[in-house]
Amino acid sequence: MKNDIFLKACKGEKTERTPIWIMRQAGRYLPEYRKIRQRYDFITMIKTPELASEITIQPIEIIGVDAGIIFSDILVVPEAMGLKLYIDEGKGPRFEKNIQTESDIENLCVPDPTEKLKYVLNAIELTKRNIDVPLIGFAGSPWTLFAYMFENEPGKDFKNAKLFIYTSSKLAHKLLEKLTLAVSDFLIAQIESGADAIQIFDTWGGILSYDEFKEFSLKYIAYAIERVKSKFDKIPIILFSKGTWQWIDEIIATGCDVISIDWTFDIKKARIKSNEKVSIQGNLDPVVLLSEPEVIKREAIKILEKYGIGNRHIFNLGHGILPDTPFENVKVLVETVKSESKHYHK
Repeated sequence: MKNDIFLKACKGEKTERTPIWIMRQAGRYLPEYRKIRQRYDFITMIKTPELASEITIQPIEIIGVDAGIIFSDILVVPEAMGLKLYIDEGKGPRFEKNIQTESDIENLCVPDPTEKLKYVLNAIELTKRNIDVPLIGFAGSPWTLFAYMFENEPGKDFKNAKLFIYTSSKLAHKLLEKLTLAVSDFLIAQIESGADAIQIFDTWGGILSYDEFKEFSLKYIAYAIERVKSKFDKIPIILFSKGTWQWIDEIIATGCDVISIDWTFDIKKARIKSNEKVSIQGNLDPVVLLSEPEVIKREAIKILEKYGIGNRHIFNLGHGILPDTPFENVKVLVETVKSESKHYHK
């Protein structure tokens, strides 16, 4: 590939500037994406390799980011395990039936990703032939997938999932063990298909208390990372655990290579806490991209300054880009990071 600056930053190697990519960069803020979305529903797009690949490539070509991330959804894993995924227009992907009983858990399989998730792997293979930057594969963390599997109307509290871990902890662990095998097998298959790095999205780790976070989320993330590293120890693993910055030491101890932090954590403090053991990805508030170009430039430079001189920073947002973001503003951000970050790589 012509541009491997993202991979170098993941590994702490010398770079001439800070690389940048954006969570949810393939999506509704791009006019080109909206044109495709007018013709196809979301499930069709993620399950048609040619469409998924085209959408993955769009921000690389239009915005100029330093890495692509395959266009898919974290909920494809539970569907492959046996929960039918469908689209509720206006509310997004959800399951036809949610987990309620022990038999529901028993009926779930640990899928062979080369069969039930072949469409994602094919999209990765196709995309790799048409880009000159690294490609990121991904999956949801076992706990985050668990949380969605219990909710008819997913909200920020996920009370059904949380109640289950308190009242039926043995069954909860049984499901989390299945999910961990499914997630790690899927990540391994993505690497085998050409993914240059992987990211684990622990989007809902932050809704748990400390003890529950360690027991029901972090434990299984660490096991998934261990399984992936046992086969591909050189492939960078990024861990994004939203709302859990206070437990950064425990997050680093999972064995990940990069921690992706949300906008609530000061990146200077994150770097100090990391002690250069891992690279740091982040962490602009996505709302900043709804403002004026001068504000975007100011806030981007502020993050670069806080991180300081060094090669272990990957610029990103603190969460996914908002759908109503003007794509011209995203270009401003990317251009600012590319030009201004050179001062921090002497």
